[in-house]
Amino acid sequence: MIQDLLNVNFNPIQLLITIIGYLMPIPLSMIALNLWHHYRQELFILNLKWTMLEIHVPRDIVKSPAAMELIFSNAFGHKTRRDFWGQYILGVVPPWFSLEIISIDGNVHFLIRTQSSMKGLIENQIYAQYPQAKVVEVEDYVFDIPTITKEGNWDMWGCEFTKEKDDFYPIKTYNDFGEDLKTGIKEEFKIDPITSTIEYLGSIPRGQQIWIQIIVRDSEKKWHSHKTGKHIGFYEASAEFMNDLTKKYATENHVETELNPSPKMPASLPEPLRSTVEAINRQINKPHFDCGIRVVTLSDKNLCAPEQFSNLTRDIRLIFNQYSQKNINTLNRVNSTGYDLPWTDPTGKGIAKYKNRSLDFYRLRTFFNPPLQYSKDHPKLISMFFPAGAPKIFTLSSEELATLYHFPGMVSETPSFKRIESKIAKPPSNLPS
Repeated sequence: MIQDLLNVNFNPIQLLITIIGYLMPIPLSMIALNLWHHYRQELFILNLKWTMLEIHVPRDIVKSPAAMELIFSNAFGHKTRRDFWGQYILGVVPPWFSLEIISIDGNVHFLIRTQSSMKGLIENQIYAQYPQAKVVEVEDYVFDIPTITKEGNWDMWGCEFTKEKDDFYPIKTYNDFGEDLKTGIKEEFKIDPITSTIEYLGSIPRGQQIWIQIIVRDSEKKWHSHKTGKHIGFYEASAEFMNDLTKKYATENHVETELNPSPKMPASLPEPLRSTVEAINRQINKPHFDCGIRVVTLSDKNLCAPEQFSNLTRDIRLIFNQYSQKNINTLNRVNSTGYDLPWTDPTGKGIAKYKNRSLDFYRLRTFFNPPLQYSKDHPKLISMFFPAGAPKIFTLSSEELATLYHFPGMVSETPSFKRIESKIAKPPSNLPS
């Protein structure tokens, strides 16, 4: 029998085709399941109802951004349990929120976009920390701008921001400004990093708009563990990262035993690395959120000269510069609505499509579940002509997030930033009917 098999003409190409034919259903099934999953998610998202809330900030805020930390922890920390039925049949996605600071003609507004079913929760948490604030439901402002065309009346430029280094490295937070933002410190002595943002937003002229959105959800990101080979969450991943970062210095002067475990802060750490480890260690136990930051600038050609729009797009790139810790982490600009080389878009039509896509992503608050064709970056050669602009998601602690988005105290006196009086008097009971 063996001799008969050896006598059979062996055709490697035919064998390869046969093997491929038997194995092909496996990758095709995986692709089909992925497409179906994405389709169900899109249907689920399309059926969600949204509410836009504007927060009228009271005049005499004396609380530190730690109050916003409590709001984020209590209102945004939604864990979604998704089994096979929930993911692939219902298409359930974790809830997300949009924290927005906008300036329209120099008038500054704080907004939160939430699913309508969570509107009450957001309001309650804001009133719990800021009882003199006023939360009102408003119309969405993003649909007042028409489609961007080369011959149209509006100029547009947009970009995203993401962390330059790993998520474990924090940006500069309000606690890094020392005692300045602690509750009880007199307002005239406070240095609030968000004040420079508010002042700039309030300085733009009539005909220009700046939209800033921070998309937030409870952290769902996973990291690959080099120790276990499994996918782990932020806390476990950051602890593993810290151990790898300090391992060299821990083993030089310290023998690890069961009774004497390796310390988190080895005494032999050089000073620059020590400050980095302290910053990471301070954030590691806080709630963490997956985030995406997108900025859009708009200018009415009938009211603003091209030079004014050019100045706007240049200045907005530094909008988060005060949160940079050069030796630890900073927020970098990515996915700008432009081409690096002019010959990649000779007709100018490609840039108009790119701008409108970025504008649509902003309008839909798209970050965590982008359209399938934009969910991954294209190869470099293709992206030169057809940039995918896949959203860049990163992780922030509640402290980092509260630093980027909180209500400024009296230290900010921007005239175009409207506040309400802290005590809203009730009307007299004897008013005529």
